[in-house]
Amino acid sequence: MPEQPYEPEGAIAGTGMGGAMDLGASEAATLEGPPGGHEGTGAQGKPRSLWSDAWRDLRRNPVFILSGLVILFLVFISLWPSAIASGSPLQCDLAKAQDGPGPGAPFGYDGQGCNVYTRTVYGARTSVTVGVLATLGVAVLGSVLGGLAGYFTGIWDSLLSRVTDIFFAIPVVLGGLVLLSVVTSNTVWPVIGFMVLLGWPQISRIARGSVITAKQNDYVQAARALGASDSRILLRHIAPNAVAPVIVVATIALGTYIALEATLSYLGVGLKPPSVSWGIDISAASPYIRNAPHALLWPSGALAVTVLAFIMLGDAVRDALDPKLR
Repeated sequence: MPEQPYEPEGAIAGTGMGGAMDLGASEAATLEGPPGGHEGTGAQGKPRSLWSDAWRDLRRNPVFILSGLVILFLVFISLWPSAIASGSPLQCDLAKAQDGPGPGAPFGYDGQGCNVYTRTVYGARTSVTVGVLATLGVAVLGSVLGGLAGYFTGIWDSLLSRVTDIFFAIPVVLGGLVLLSVVTSNTVWPVIGFMVLLGWPQISRIARGSVITAKQNDYVQAARALGASDSRILLRHIAPNAVAPVIVVATIALGTYIALEATLSYLGVGLKPPSVSWGIDISAASPYIRNAPHALLWPSGALAVTVLAFIMLGDAVRDALDPKLR
């Protein structure tokens, strides 16, 4: 007779090919892990990542929702200001100078007889444009320089550290007064260039530290052992895992750059008339704050709400991307 295969005591007979066993509910639950999926896996078994977890947390965060709605509104009026404001921000009537709110002018008129409501709406375009473009420039330049220094280290890292120390020693407002006072162009580009010039060292240090931490991980060592080039390791393995701190700092800095543009325009070295800017309007309304406080209240209030919205957005993104807070 053919020898019967040995079957351990208590084993359950297999029903599928290859002797697969039918597990009971308790054994299946034990192997599958907790109901919510094991660490790194979603409820349906899909791989989880830092970005998917962050987006899930952001959607439940009221601070992110509120700040996001405010920013979306600012972007809308920056692209299409005429949708909610009729007339031109440069159209003024001296006969209505310092007048209070009236038909077609819910915010009143400034010292030149310009519609404060129209100028406040159109001023959002300048602030958002400067903030977004300056942040992109700072993030790209700082990430590239800091990432390369953190990856290659050595003399490049030492050189970058000394250069960033020099830039950190320059007062931002004082540097703007000196550099922009010799610029004759009345566009946003000199202001954006100045912000990028003095803003990249902060992002550079954040990117450098993040890259140094990421390149010590096992998957980077494995890619290097398999013969991957430095460019591939940086772009495919290190950058996606080191970019989160840069995004957080850049988001918070965006509000700072908007406030900096208004400060430089207020001091007369940023944008100048006839450009429309909240800083210009605040500067023009300051001398007659007692007679026409509305001319100062609305542009300064719009500036404060805008800066606060971007700072709140940065705080929400930071909380979502920081694993230690979960």
